[in-house]
Amino acid sequence: MNTPPNAADPAPAATPVPTTPSLTAPALRRALIAGARRVIAGRDLLNRINVFPVADGDTGNNMAQTLGVLLNGALRRRSAHIGELLLRIGHEAIDGARGNSGAILAQFLYGVAEHARSEPVLDATTLAAAVRRGADSARAALAEPAEGTILSVIGAFADALDEAAREARSTGPRDGFNQALASARVALARTPQQMALLQRAGVVDAGAKGFLELLEGIAEFVEGGPRALRVRGAGVAANDAALDAAGPAGMPDVHDHVDPDRRWCTECLINGDGIDRATLGAALAALGADSVVLAGGATHMRVHAHVAAPQALFEVCAAQGRVDGMKADDMLMQQRSAESSRPVAVVTDSAADLPDAIAERHAIHCVPVRVNVDGQDFLDKVALTADAFYRRMAGAAELPRTSQPPPGDFRRCFEFLLAHQREVVYVGLSRAVSGTLQSAEHAALRGEPGRVTVFDTVNAAGGQALLAWRAGELADAGADATAIVAELERLRPLTLTWAMARDIRHAVRGGRIPAWAGPAVRWSGLTPIARVRADGRLGIAGGLLAKAGAPEAFARYVAKRLPRGTRWRLIVGHCGAADDGERLLAAMRARIDAVESYLVATGPAIGAHAGQGALVVALQPAPSPA
Repeated sequence: MNTPPNAADPAPAATPVPTTPSLTAPALRRALIAGARRVIAGRDLLNRINVFPVADGDTGNNMAQTLGVLLNGALRRRSAHIGELLLRIGHEAIDGARGNSGAILAQFLYGVAEHARSEPVLDATTLAAAVRRGADSARAALAEPAEGTILSVIGAFADALDEAAREARSTGPRDGFNQALASARVALARTPQQMALLQRAGVVDAGAKGFLELLEGIAEFVEGGPRALRVRGAGVAANDAALDAAGPAGMPDVHDHVDPDRRWCTECLINGDGIDRATLGAALAALGADSVVLAGGATHMRVHAHVAAPQALFEVCAAQGRVDGMKADDMLMQQRSAESSRPVAVVTDSAADLPDAIAERHAIHCVPVRVNVDGQDFLDKVALTADAFYRRMAGAAELPRTSQPPPGDFRRCFEFLLAHQREVVYVGLSRAVSGTLQSAEHAALRGEPGRVTVFDTVNAAGGQALLAWRAGELADAGADATAIVAELERLRPLTLTWAMARDIRHAVRGGRIPAWAGPAVRWSGLTPIARVRADGRLGIAGGLLAKAGAPEAFARYVAKRLPRGTRWRLIVGHCGAADDGERLLAAMRARIDAVESYLVATGPAIGAHAGQGALVVALQPAPSPA
């Protein structure tokens, strides 16, 4: 018989209502750190399996650089509010995005942040909704979204989170994440079935693999806690063994997948008020741009596209706001490095007047100097040809200015090349006249200093180009960095450069020639001749009284000062004066034993100071016949 409870007894305790755990800002921050580090540790594999949209071998570097910006920025600062943390992450990702996959990843993070910006924490439902917003935003960023890419894996991850939240099968974000991660793994494995190019190459999509690596790193933190924050290598992909067995011959002919008419992988950042995505997309389509990604929002947008003319893209973007962070990579040149078996890659900068034929022949990479004409910035010889520079210079209200590339430009170039070659030799503009060499040194020290050698040519224009030419030639022959630098050091004092300036006003205004020289030249009627000195600076060496016959007189002047019996390599440069350049080249060929000779348009590194009409002669003893 049951005894009724005594009225004096306490009432039975209420059954506790289970609480659903939420994702906090500190936990998300640490999880993303673990994920980002995993992607960075595994970037070499991502580079190796990169075949779409073009096989330029840089997906790993691009995703690593995009996430590296976050590691050095938003993820270094603690936050108690998840919306604030995600907003910082979204905006910094747009700022730092690199490459096609990096821009898509940035747009995904930006979309997540837009949805969750007011949330202090995320429960399973809100997390799923934010990821869905990110997935939709990433897909909308592409002009031509394709399945079998990073979009497919992001979409599968978002779909699974939606399903887990909708069916209330999870008790919190952790359970839903684990289910979504499993779906993302399946989606990655399916990418070769969705894209024939991947199936032929025997690889999964590199961008999709990078996104999964980010999720796998987050999972490591979820399971292992703080110990997962240390850098660890990425797991071997299921198709990695097949890739090793196939080797380079097992990859598709990458040149079949880069359109030579859209060889420039171009990016910039637009800051404005009311950036119109549709208008911008239509303008880029009118340019014939391919692989277009527009990541960001109405005030801040990262633009990525493959184009024929980078400057045309920058001008379209300038109609929407201020253009910053310009970059343009030559994908055909990148492919040659990715395919090359030589141990050393050679890099120079655009101050070197390197003939296109020589750069192509020896796969010499070039980091562009910045040029500013009437307040507008350009990438030298990429977004602004030498001839276009002189046309703009003629009508400019102010003296054009040049500035060295930022260290980030060099670092991006070095990191890409080191993913495919053992060493890099940078053959740089004279330290005495520019900070370009220092930018390269900073980049080398922040990366892998033991694998990058920075060489000061103590020269510029054609002289610098001749040294880069010889370095590329030796690299093709299989020489290592030590042997290349030893030969460059031998040739450096033997590499000679002269310039003849018809108008020295620019040089006087720029401080390269003393102010007293201007009136002296006008009074005497002399055409001044300058020479690159042993300290790497340009100094007045003499003058010519000739006017109409100045190119021929300049050739006689130089030839008289050369040692007899030497066979030469010759580069003649002209500053917007092609006819005079042709005459000078012909006169030099008539007076010296020129084994190989070229006429080039001298770039702004000399032209901004020497002025239009200047001529440059650079010579180097030719290698002995084999």
